[in-house]
Amino acid sequence: LKSVLIDGDSDEVGLFCTNQLDKIKECNYYIITVPTPVDKNNRPILTPLIKASKTVGNVLKKGDIVIYESTVYPGATEEDCVPILEKVSELKFNIDFYAGYSPERINPGDKEHTVEKILKVTSGSTPDIGEKVNDLYKSVIIAGTHLAPTIKVAEASKVIENSQRDINIAFVNELAKIFNLLKIDTHDVLQAAATKWNFLDFKPGLVGGHCIGVDPYYLTHKSLELGYNPEMILAGRKINEKMSEFIVNKTINEMTKNNIQPQNSTVAVFGLSFKENCPDLRNSKSVELINLLKDKNCNVLVSDPVVKKEEVKVFRRIFHIPESEVAAAGKVFDLARQDVAGYEVYARRIRKMFGERHQTLSDLMESLFHISLADGEYHPKENEFLRNVSEIFGFSHSDFSKLKARFVEFEDLDPHEILGVLPNSEMQEIKRAYKEKVRECHPDRVIARGMPEEAIKLAQTKLAQINNAYEKIVENM
Repeated sequence: LKSVLIDGDSDEVGLFCTNQLDKIKECNYYIITVPTPVDKNNRPILTPLIKASKTVGNVLKKGDIVIYESTVYPGATEEDCVPILEKVSELKFNIDFYAGYSPERINPGDKEHTVEKILKVTSGSTPDIGEKVNDLYKSVIIAGTHLAPTIKVAEASKVIENSQRDINIAFVNELAKIFNLLKIDTHDVLQAAATKWNFLDFKPGLVGGHCIGVDPYYLTHKSLELGYNPEMILAGRKINEKMSEFIVNKTINEMTKNNIQPQNSTVAVFGLSFKENCPDLRNSKSVELINLLKDKNCNVLVSDPVVKKEEVKVFRRIFHIPESEVAAAGKVFDLARQDVAGYEVYARRIRKMFGERHQTLSDLMESLFHISLADGEYHPKENEFLRNVSEIFGFSHSDFSKLKARFVEFEDLDPHEILGVLPNSEMQEIKRAYKEKVRECHPDRVIARGMPEEAIKLAQTKLAQINNAYEKIVENM
């Protein structure tokens, strides 16, 4: 990637990255490729898509084409995104600007079938725009392109690709459960059946990740909205969602049969990401499986040589959590850093993991502040993220303000806010709050808890802030 990065003022062909809106206003094509997750009730989260549309709408001009690649339900581009582009830009769709849709096609971890080698579906809001979008992708996709007649057709083609795979895996997962009761080897059965030329070769297993385990819910959401209950798709999802539980129960039963007590036994789990040869931890069912094993009082060892998330590494240096929970905890900051929806799910999981108002949650908030300030700046989006996480953890607005005051140094920061007292507080109350803050934030306590050097330095900085705040209040009394 570094080899193709170019400077903004360069005339070279390459990739120019920026977070400044005015740097992209001269573009004629805008390609939006943000994540489209689901919430805890498996309803589509279009927030990243909506925000990206607003951003592009601010620089949209006549003749521009906006292409979406995110997986959505049929109709989302023209019904949900285009109206936002129109509203923000004050331009007319298919008169002043146009839209296209070309769903992302990529196989994470696959070094052979890379992006340019996978045939791409394209579409446009008019026949002419469809040709332009198709020509654009054809210039870089050596495998070729397929121009769909409408945007809605292209959207539907993407969402059924993963829904079909989900259903096929659900079928063999159900077979695995049946054959388990019959006491025959599922793989032996599938190997024998695969000798017929038109048998589809799917294997049982966990279905996680940000595509197959998520995309079907976009289709079922639209179907239910239209009054049709998509029984097969939902049944497939239900089967696949319960496979972690099936595997754990099967493991515990086999241990018991062999006179191995599950309690305090050590179970090795090989693979933490959602699939092999891939570092992506999003929606990984391995994490769910690990938590279920822990519920059975097993000690769990995890091995995955591919997962090397820098965010998780930084997080672990500062915040001590069990090995089995690293993925879930690391996801909170990882997702928020990418400015995508979905971190709320993992934040709630962590709160449930440690309980309400547990000291560990305070440690976690301090760690997230520390990581957010690692670049020397405190951005509005980081503030919004941290505030949301603190609310999920059960912290009050006052609690968050106190935490923020200990980390974010502003010239005009009220010293009363740092100590967590009101401006009209009595001196006795101020002294009590000051002593409590010193005791709570003293570096000696951090050292006693075995925290690393970074956390000790952080505590020293916080203590200096608290002392300065107290001195300012006393001077002005």
